[in-house]
Amino acid sequence: MRKLIFILLTAIMSVALPVEAKKPVDKRKFMTEWSNYEVSTNSVGQNGTKYLKVWGYGKKIDKAIEQAKKNAVHACLFRGCPGSTNAMSTPPIFNHQGKGQVAVENFDYFYDFFENNQEYLQFVNITTDGVPSGQDRREVKGGYKVAIDVQVMYDNLREKMKNDGLLKSASDKFSY
Repeated sequence: MRKLIFILLTAIMSVALPVEAKKPVDKRKFMTEWSNYEVSTNSVGQNGTKYLKVWGYGKKIDKAIEQAKKNAVHACLFRGCPGSTNAMSTPPIFNHQGKGQVAVENFDYFYDFFENNQEYLQFVNITTDGVPSGQDRREVKGGYKVAIDVQVMYDNLREKMKNDGLLKSASDKFSY
């Protein structure tokens, strides 16, 4: 009888154990992923869009492309888009709120926005067809560095941040 109970408990435990526990998120690592990427402005489109050339890194090409899309949206939110011969520079959406502070204070929101829910994709249109090649695709230590041309819906992104209560207008600073 004990043998039967032992076998039964072992079977139950072997079924219950494979349930994966959610790994804790390394906030510092997630925040530093944004510290080193290249972005340039190709042009400014109609209806509040920005055409950017953005670089991303990844172990595989598709991961590097995915990171480049995130970098494009991140640049619009926190870094701004540099000027070029075809377009003036564009300040980041969180220009006056302490860019890094907004990201840290709303870490869970931005983690979901970029990772879990991948909402950032709603604001990205890729203008590069296919896998980057030539100078836009480089093998680097640990993977690939690729550049893609991306259209970011800047005004729509700003509106989402405002609707979600993250973007405060300048007049909010003077409210009592």
